[in-house]
Amino acid sequence: MKLPGSPDRERRSGPQEVRSRRIRWAVRLAIVGLVVAYFVFRDDLPSFDPKYVIEEIASRIGAWSYLLVGGLAFLETGAFVGLIAPGEFTVILGGAVAGQGEASVWLMIAITWFAAFAGDSVSFYLGARLGRDFLIRNGPKFRITEERLTQVEDYFSKHGGKTILIGRFIGLIRALAPFIAGTSKMPYGAFAPYSILGTGIWATILVLIGYFASQSLDTAASIVGRTLIGFGILVGIAVGVTLAFRWLGKPENRRKAVREMEARPMLRPVVALARRFKPQLLFIRDRLTPGDGVGLELTTLLATTSVALFVLVAYWTIVAADPGPTPGDTTAYDISTSIETSWLTAIAKALTVLGSLEVTLAIAVLAGLGLLVMGRRIELAVLVIGIAVSFMLVPEIKDWVQRPRPPDPLTDAKGWSFPSGHATHSVIYTWLAVTIAFRLVPKYSHRTVVIVAGLMLTALVGLTRVYLRVHWLSDVSSGWALCVAALTIAGAFALVASHIRDNGGADGKRNHTP
Repeated sequence: MKLPGSPDRERRSGPQEVRSRRIRWAVRLAIVGLVVAYFVFRDDLPSFDPKYVIEEIASRIGAWSYLLVGGLAFLETGAFVGLIAPGEFTVILGGAVAGQGEASVWLMIAITWFAAFAGDSVSFYLGARLGRDFLIRNGPKFRITEERLTQVEDYFSKHGGKTILIGRFIGLIRALAPFIAGTSKMPYGAFAPYSILGTGIWATILVLIGYFASQSLDTAASIVGRTLIGFGILVGIAVGVTLAFRWLGKPENRRKAVREMEARPMLRPVVALARRFKPQLLFIRDRLTPGDGVGLELTTLLATTSVALFVLVAYWTIVAADPGPTPGDTTAYDISTSIETSWLTAIAKALTVLGSLEVTLAIAVLAGLGLLVMGRRIELAVLVIGIAVSFMLVPEIKDWVQRPRPPDPLTDAKGWSFPSGHATHSVIYTWLAVTIAFRLVPKYSHRTVVIVAGLMLTALVGLTRVYLRVHWLSDVSSGWALCVAALTIAGAFALVASHIRDNGGADGKRNHTP
């Protein structure tokens, strides 16, 4: 048997590959040696208090942790720094700083999320502009060999959009996948939803690990112990499921499995049930392996939902703990008072009416009637459910949070401040614009004009509430997020239901065709 590094193998490999292989084996041996040395000499090692170390680091870094964490999260994919120094540790450190009260955990997650997504986007556009040859020529500067590049490209070709989502948790793939998505001419509109979901999950998990670990190291150690056991079980299940999928991927193996199950009376109902819901099961399988078509639409809806829910939950948590204005609220309030004029106040009072419950409900009814006449039942269901849920939740959340309104308002307003009902209601303009653009407007340039007009109207209604000093900026942002989340969740369910229905109907027709 030939061992790594043997003469025969080295003759078949290039000098760069041989050197890289030797370095990897040297690193592995060094790690093993350090572990052995720790257990042999651990009684002689100086003791230290890890909690004190974290507190000391947190106090020294403070607010600079935002810049440090955000910068490395961006550079990790935007400049391939992740190939040299993976950014997980820095993100966890940022969470630990927040856990010591030196930074906001929600702002840390938001900055990390945005910076990581921005890094992915820059890497994507670099790939689209520079191409694969650039990476081959300059790869050695970033420890990118052609062998490693081919490895990621093979993974990307097999798994497509899923690589962007899942690859965020795999060092080599995380650093290269966005660039390769660009070189493969993948549309940015198909790339972005997977990147938003992947970076959001990655940032949230790592920041929260640091946050909770820094607050209670003993509890964290206990959690880690249980997590390792659970992780081992999950790995075992994942390996088993993967092997089962590979085995069942061959038609002859599937037929064999069905015959074996039908031969056992206890398993026959399972086969019958699987045949009855075959279209639905195939749909679920396809959604677990995202791709084009419905998979991309569903992923886009989920990405939008994740951002909206993050904004809503983050502000809700902050305001519930302290109903006073956030730093951003104070800045927006100061700006509104500095630009106050009589004519601008008159315009704001006229525009803000467009977000009132009476006006937006009337528009929703007219839009619903139009959709009904055109036979757009799916869009109608999304409108009814999304608007009903978000509009009904506004007064409930107001009573729950009970946040006072800003001082010195320029118009009358009743009730509590959080979230802004007018901002919530105004999202209907953006929803209508998107629906009209994609269902009725054929040209891409015209679609853009319609959508931008809807977004501007939604934004203007919300900002008038800040200018008139009847809502804080965080109230308005949360109102927008509430309605967006309700509409996108309703849209995701409607998309799944319609696809299952269509597949079921088509499958039924095929089964009854002579």
